[in-house]
Amino acid sequence: MKRPEMIIFDYGHTLLYEPGFDALRGEEAAFPYIVENPRNLTAGQISAAVQKLFGEFEGLRGGGIEIHEWQFMRLAYESLGITFCKPYEELEEIIWNAISPGAMMPGAAEMLDFLEKAKIRTAIISNIGWSGRALTNRVNRLLPGNRFEFIMASSEYVVRKPNRMLFEIALKKAGLSADRVWYCGDNGKADVEGAHKAGIYPVWYRGSVPGEEASFAGGEEEEKLGFDYLCIRDWGQLPAILSGL
Repeated sequence: MKRPEMIIFDYGHTLLYEPGFDALRGEEAAFPYIVENPRNLTAGQISAAVQKLFGEFEGLRGGGIEIHEWQFMRLAYESLGITFCKPYEELEEIIWNAISPGAMMPGAAEMLDFLEKAKIRTAIISNIGWSGRALTNRVNRLLPGNRFEFIMASSEYVVRKPNRMLFEIALKKAGLSADRVWYCGDNGKADVEGAHKAGIYPVWYRGSVPGEEASFAGGEEEEKLGFDYLCIRDWGQLPAILSGL
């Protein structure tokens, strides 16, 4: 294990999380912007229909294909005959922020401050259907002053982690070889195995969000993967480890 020149992070349950996630609130926030609703559907009925349709596409995402939110919104709402007075790129953020405004994972801001002072570059790759625009706006709002060189949303690339192409594109953006980069995420398959297969040193973040139990399982799970990686329970551990390299 050697000191990295860049650390790339996952988004959800790694740097940020979404407390109180409620899809119905999203439809309620979008409801005032409807200009056509021929079936006079309520926000609750729209939400139920949208979630049912999304469930029908979950198999694609499980198979490694990403669905872009703008495309899904167009499919879902137009199938119901619903149109809005706002474009989907604006409506998306109205809906997402109502579903959950988001919050920082404990210690994330302090850890990122340390990395900046240590001159370790940072970036993000996220498996997410929301657009790259919406993701970037959310990250910048919740982590003001961040120094992420790029923020990649799988919605913009068709495929999801652990597809190695996402990691390889990130390396090209950074102008670095894989052995000079670490990747931090909370998902053993998408983040840890995905980074490893791309030649990037993985950090498995096993921290918990406020009100939830930690998912850290210790050395037993480390042995199952069969390759070297770092496992941490909170972001306070990362600066301490890096300071010793």
